[in-house]
Amino acid sequence: MSSVSAINTITQEQFLKLLITQLQNQNPLEPITDQQFISQLTAFSTLQGIQSLNVSFEQMLRLQQLMGGASLIGRTVTYEPPAGGSPSTGSVSGINVQNGQVILLIGTERVPLEQIRSVF
Repeated sequence: MSSVSAINTITQEQFLKLLITQLQNQNPLEPITDQQFISQLTAFSTLQGIQSLNVSFEQMLRLQQLMGGASLIGRTVTYEPPAGGSPSTGSVSGINVQNGQVILLIGTERVPLEQIRSVF
């Protein structure tokens, strides 16, 4: 496991335990300075903020995709068939969300939103 992915999965409780262990086992002749302590807390706080923003952006993107898919219901679209082949045209009759991906129902086919090429 890389150190970056390890940092991304650390919880606040784990971080505090690690910090306490670091303070308990520090060299008494060279103790951690206030600046180092604050720097570590700030870095962890920043990481938590970035992770929270990423979750918010992912949720916003999913909502935007869902709204985009819903706006296509009743519209005629040209799309790349999931099985491959030449582009097809059909009317969107509904949408589903599978594994976080918006799927359009076009006739008997289930077409991912990103495979839509044009809208009429």
